Amino acid sequence: MLDVTNLTKRTTPKLPFRGIKEKILGKKYELSLVLAGGRLMRKLNKERRGKDIEADTLSFSFSDKEGEIFINAKTTREKMLFLFVHSLLHLKGLKHSEKMEKEEKDWHNKLKLA
Repeated sequence: MLDVTNLTKRTTPKLPFRGIKEKILGKKYELSLVLAGGRLMRKLNKERRGKDIEADTLSFSFSDKEGEIFINAKTTREKMLFLFVHSLLHLKGLKHSEKMEKEEKDWHNKLKLA
């Protein structure tokens, strides 16, 4: 399941979020995707990570079957897909590392995002 919420005045881009999510996390994973403005992204980043800067994306895992991703709506459509994949891999349990970078590149190639 995938719920997309747009908290901005921008148009919600028609991107293959559901298909990408299902390929990386599976069909049963319940995901909420929130497109947010810069002010909220900065506030969440400060509250949750202690970083007082506007984030491009933030991901929060609630369990091994449920999570939430926030993406800064100011980003381009192309970058939004890259950020989405990046966040999905975090929800899968990966942390910034060479292994994550490799898996990210592999997914970009599989999904023809590269």
